[in-house]
Amino acid sequence: MKFSLFFLTILSSIACLGQNLTAKQIVDKSISYHDPNQEWGSFDSSFTVEMTTPNASKRTSVIEINLPTEYFSVKATRDSITTTYTIDKGKCIMAYNGKVLDRVSAKEKKMSCDRANLYKNYYTYLYGLPMKLNDPGTNLSETIEKKTFKGKEYLALKVTYDEAVGSDVWYFYFDPTTYAMEVYQFFKTDDNGKENPDTGEYILLNEEASVNSIKMPKVRAWYYNKDNKYLGTDTLVEN
Repeated sequence: MKFSLFFLTILSSIACLGQNLTAKQIVDKSISYHDPNQEWGSFDSSFTVEMTTPNASKRTSVIEINLPTEYFSVKATRDSITTTYTIDKGKCIMAYNGKVLDRVSAKEKKMSCDRANLYKNYYTYLYGLPMKLNDPGTNLSETIEKKTFKGKEYLALKVTYDEAVGSDVWYFYFDPTTYAMEVYQFFKTDDNGKENPDTGEYILLNEEASVNSIKMPKVRAWYYNKDNKYLGTDTLVEN
């Protein structure tokens, strides 16, 4: 019995370690886990993501990100259609089945530079986490909560953003021992900035893939917060 109690005490101590850390320290420890060689700042690589959703055919996207040269491209193929959005030092280029489009032709194909920038921000943000939590305009709550999500206990960090960056409220869930980021969740806010629990989504991260020595989630499964309805899965295909 004493032997068991000893290990229970050790485990309890480990579980409480995160409670003594600041939000910034939690983020730094998670970054050390996911990006141990500090590669994100000079990231220059490509990776492939396969998206599956209910009642739709698979979409395969080849994403290229070169942060030092300010280059981003996503080439997405679904069935017989391939669209390419490129942002090169702020210049927007769009192509449909390999043919570069002018603005008029792009509009006919329901493509736009706004969408190109949306994709750039989307992929750079999600695949740049947790490193992106150090970006300007990111506000870390100083309250670290211990939360149970889908049966596992996590250290949960609330994050808001400056108005110019975004209005959603995010929660990030870290393994209390390794500080790996395993879940994130966001909610929309009303006119008073209060989060609405019936909005937004949560994303479960499973397995890992190494891209430029960065540990990225291999599988992301998306669900609505309101009713847990499954939305789709993104799977990173290692090249």
